[in-house]
Amino acid sequence: MDEISPIIASLERAPAIVIPLVNEVPPAILKRRPKPGKWSAHEHACHLATIHPVMNARLDLMLSDPNARITPYFPDAEEENGALLKKDLQDEMKRFSFDRRKLIERLEKLSPEDWGRTAEHGEYNHYSVFIMFRHLAMHDMFHAYRVEELLLKKDWE
Repeated sequence: MDEISPIIASLERAPAIVIPLVNEVPPAILKRRPKPGKWSAHEHACHLATIHPVMNARLDLMLSDPNARITPYFPDAEEENGALLKKDLQDEMKRFSFDRRKLIERLEKLSPEDWGRTAEHGEYNHYSVFIMFRHLAMHDMFHAYRVEELLLKKDWE
């Protein structure tokens, strides 16, 4: 699969894009939510560090169970209610970077057959290891985009 290399490259580059971007956000607005129920830049960034255990567990399941079923992931009520605001941002960014390096090492060892492994997913009509990590690469950039929107926001209510 020639599509695998760009996915791995995108996942590998994400911390080098996200972390400097997060560090650009002025402290005065870092934890400020744009409106109730919407995450701050701090929360978007910290969320990226929380996702690796989910992805590793899914990968373990998909590689070991030919009838794997994936439960959709949604941030829990605590995260939605501000739990991520209590996390130390620098520690979370270090964890994001460290966990991502470990994930890349793991992904580089997968065979083409491993990348093609499939699972039933509660939200999607088809799902594979490839789709999961393509989705993660886009997820990284989605949250980075949200951080940048908040960094550049002109009008705060």
